[in-house]
Amino acid sequence: MGSMQGEGGLSQDTIIVQFPGDPRQKVIAELEAKFPGLKVHWQNVVSGSDLLPQEVWDNVTILWTFDIPKVTSLPKLRFVQMLSAGADHWAETPFYKDPNVIFCTANGAHPPQIAEWVIGTWLSHQHQFPKYAAHMKEGYWEPMHEAPLFQDSWSLRMGILGYGAIGRQCANVAKALGMDVVVFTAREKPTPESRKDDSYCVPGTGDPDGLIPSEWFHGRTKEDINNFLDQDLDLLVICLPLTASTRNIISRQQFEILAKKKTFLSNVGRGGHVQTDDLIEALEKGMIRGAAMDVTNPEPLPEDHPLWKAPNLFITPHVSWMSVNHFSRILHIFEHNLTALGKGDGFVNKVNKELHY
Repeated sequence: MGSMQGEGGLSQDTIIVQFPGDPRQKVIAELEAKFPGLKVHWQNVVSGSDLLPQEVWDNVTILWTFDIPKVTSLPKLRFVQMLSAGADHWAETPFYKDPNVIFCTANGAHPPQIAEWVIGTWLSHQHQFPKYAAHMKEGYWEPMHEAPLFQDSWSLRMGILGYGAIGRQCANVAKALGMDVVVFTAREKPTPESRKDDSYCVPGTGDPDGLIPSEWFHGRTKEDINNFLDQDLDLLVICLPLTASTRNIISRQQFEILAKKKTFLSNVGRGGHVQTDDLIEALEKGMIRGAAMDVTNPEPLPEDHPLWKAPNLFITPHVSWMSVNHFSRILHIFEHNLTALGKGDGFVNKVNKELHY
């Protein structure tokens, strides 16, 4: 374990940053200046350049990464700062299973851009933007008497499965559109204190005090989920972590419930939350009005997969989290947690290794 000498107690620690792109020398210099004695190594995970010698890996104590390192042993590792909001992809690694290694997510760095993706794809569907984009290519001006009446979002109901940082910003934007918001969490949130958000939050975003939802639902059984889905939802947003209990949480039975209101489905969680064949069936039969998927199962989605051809579906290749502001937000989280590591307390987004978030 690194010593407690110097500012932040990181004077004998070594960081490996695994991130797309060439080393950001300014960031490296700032980290080493803020935490004297700290050594920072940067590895470009896209180009595969900047390969680090084994002696560096043998002495690394801190990882800042999304990818799982292609090494079998990190004997001095004590802290991992992930770039993702969930930790499910790490769950079976020896590093994660080591009780002495602390993991923290980047939860809170993603909500502004992901909420825009959710609302943007919803509005695109409601106002039939893809149809008009196709008309532009043909130079076709649709006569006004042939155009459908669009349903605006005022008074419609958004249901959110998983009311963490991403769900809270989706609720924030939905409220601005005049929507009613109801939410579902695994654990009951009966008090004002229990409804507060303890993750990193971009100033001016989200729902820090949990005041937006008109109703809170909770539970861990299919019956609990089905009861929530039966609340006349116009838009259902999935932003859950992927666990054994949430895998295929939306399948044929749930689509039959959503069919009552022809709910629009938006998935920004993980592809494994939705049973793909049942999604295709629900779209082909018109059980739901449409769907937007930033994540799929399988992923990447093969070019000949039938999901590509499902009607009223918009797919993006797991990019809703991408933003020019993303790096500065995760850097802020990382610096906060490095300070906490030196003190031994005060982490933000510390992972519960049983829940994987």
